[in-house]
Amino acid sequence: MKVTALAGGVGGAKLAHGLAQALPPENLTIIVNTGDDFEHLGLKICPDLDTVCYTLAGLANPATGWGRADETWHALESLAALGGPSWFRLGDRDLGTHLERTRRLRAGQPLSQITADFCRAWGVGPTVLPMSDDPLPTIVLTPEGELPFQEYFVRRKCEPQVTGFRFEGAERAAPAPGVLEALRDADLIVICPSNPWVSIDPVVSVPGVREAVAARPAVAVSSIIGGQAVKGPAAKMYAELGIQPSALAVARHFDALIDGFVFDKVDSLQTAEIRALGIEPFVTATIMRTLADRKQLAEEVLKFGEEIVKRKSEKQR
Repeated sequence: MKVTALAGGVGGAKLAHGLAQALPPENLTIIVNTGDDFEHLGLKICPDLDTVCYTLAGLANPATGWGRADETWHALESLAALGGPSWFRLGDRDLGTHLERTRRLRAGQPLSQITADFCRAWGVGPTVLPMSDDPLPTIVLTPEGELPFQEYFVRRKCEPQVTGFRFEGAERAAPAPGVLEALRDADLIVICPSNPWVSIDPVVSVPGVREAVAARPAVAVSSIIGGQAVKGPAAKMYAELGIQPSALAVARHFDALIDGFVFDKVDSLQTAEIRALGIEPFVTATIMRTLADRKQLAEEVLKFGEEIVKRKSEKQR
């Protein structure tokens, strides 16, 4: 079965890693959010893309889920001592990635090609694609004005109230090479447990992507468990936008895109409401604390996905 996953952030990276353990590499493509990309210290930083790639390569920091394992911080410490902007933490190992990516981008190479070459160097088997080679920054709308995503997320620690989001340049962006093909050729699309607002919505804002996802059998995994996000501000965003954070809210968010929805046992009482949306529910343990948890959840998602594919195929006959 060919699977294409949409991912961003730590939760998305963990399930992507689980899928990589459960599928042959040639059967898995991961399309990654680049809405949180930005320029810092003259370098092109791609946080979600790097988190997914580092995780797949076994290089991620196991304590944080982002950044590199066995990291040192000498450059950042020197920068801070000189009064430079040290609010975005770049480790010494991580800097090598950003330096080489920036050098190659300035030489005119596309992000998708650079990502493919990095993955090859790191021994990543599945295909990893940025959602677009074009800049498509996420802008957070707040009562105090618009904020670039990393300003809101890292520098301001998600403190400002959210009133909405804007994906700058979405109407002009093009899907990266291979993105639409991976979606159209997929037997199953998996929306990983990433923040719906700022990890998945930017991906499906790229022209053609939403329609391509909606046309294929698709399942999503809830990023909200027991009314809370395992990591990150997703629950806070839902609440500030006037939506009770819940697995049901995530299912509604993806309603037009998915056929099946995977959510945690603690939210099992929402099963009937999710089914009433016309979405097939699947309840299991979704918190991924260990490497074994990632593979176990991935295998369950794939087995559920096979059932969804079969049912959808039978309906279309």
